[in-house]
Amino acid sequence: MAHELLNTLYINTQGAYLRLDHDTLKVEAEGETLLQVPAHHLGAIVCFGRVNVSPAAMARCAEDKRDIIFLSRNGRFRAKVIGHTSGNVLLRLAQYQAQQDPEKAAAIARNMVAAKIQNSRLILMREARQTENDEA
Repeated sequence: MAHELLNTLYINTQGAYLRLDHDTLKVEAEGETLLQVPAHHLGAIVCFGRVNVSPAAMARCAEDKRDIIFLSRNGRFRAKVIGHTSGNVLLRLAQYQAQQDPEKAAAIARNMVAAKIQNSRLILMREARQTENDEA
């Protein structure tokens, strides 16, 4: 079974505004469009700090089951907007069975730890760039 991997949009421009224009999500700041991307290309949106999202964009993302995560400027979790989710008994059963198998459980744990380390590295690199820009 093929599984399409979608992109995550990270918005860290303070004062930016995310809005929906037909099937396109646009990021605007200070009267100009910084980015536009077809909505169907995105799996999630992460907003850092003072980023505003239009009600239409929020509703569309909820309908499409596209998460919008709001974090502080430093990356602390603030809120998450998600659309309707339905339970999937087969998925829950597979998860339960995977945790019963020590090899599968260890593989999942390794992947989780690797992802946490990778994300921590990216956050540290982003903060280092921000610090360099602030000093310049």
